[in-house]
Amino acid sequence: MSVPVALSVAGSDSGGGAGIQADLKTFEAHGVYGASVLTVITAQNTRGVQAVHTLSPALVAAQLRSVLDDFPVAAVKTGALGSPGVIRAVAQALRGTRLPLIVDPVMLAKSGDALLEPEALDVLIHDLLPLATLVTPNVPEWAALRAAGAPEHLPLLLKGGHAPGDTVTDELRAGSHQFTLAAPRQKTRHTHGTGCTLSAAITANLARGRALPDAVRAAHGYLQAALRHAPGLGAGHGPLGHRAAAAAGQTAER
Repeated sequence: MSVPVALSVAGSDSGGGAGIQADLKTFEAHGVYGASVLTVITAQNTRGVQAVHTLSPALVAAQLRSVLDDFPVAAVKTGALGSPGVIRAVAQALRGTRLPLIVDPVMLAKSGDALLEPEALDVLIHDLLPLATLVTPNVPEWAALRAAGAPEHLPLLLKGGHAPGDTVTDELRAGSHQFTLAAPRQKTRHTHGTGCTLSAAITANLARGRALPDAVRAAHGYLQAALRHAPGLGAGHGPLGHRAAAAAGQTAER
């Protein structure tokens, strides 16, 4: 039996809590083989981002060709893309593949450090978002996208973690699939990589053949378990418990 393959096109977090590292941990927890294309390299820990280097569009395009030419990729997600040129390279490589694509429009790290150049937002909206099966912004990211001219009726999972209150509500708006997912707000500082982990879990479930609504529901449950089982590392926004969440049974059946 072949193993499902998912591809993450995202930045590297040297602290291991977000970006490519969180995506690969999440894929593995779901029984999915993870391939990766690096776009941005950060010097980063739970306290913040100390340095950022965006890779060249040519190198990103070469990585994409290398993976897509050899692996039976079943679903793709994007995270931090950095520059307009990188976004164009990613869109060009994925256009015509018809692969399920989850776009996590990462603009800021948890610490507030910028991971997307301001002039890249327009390219993201016009080149990449039209290819998306689902876009997964948080409330500030969605406000920035709308202000920059993004269509209102994108297939959307609007994440509610930034909204006030004791309940966190995510809202799926994707064609005929319209529902909300609510969970008690977990009182923890260990929230680094929540958006990456959620979008990666959706991608993994799509790679396993689940329909979009089921993939979103399963990913939501996995994220709640990963928050509950955080390992307690770092002095700032700590990483999630990706492996512990899998052990708790919050992934797809294998």
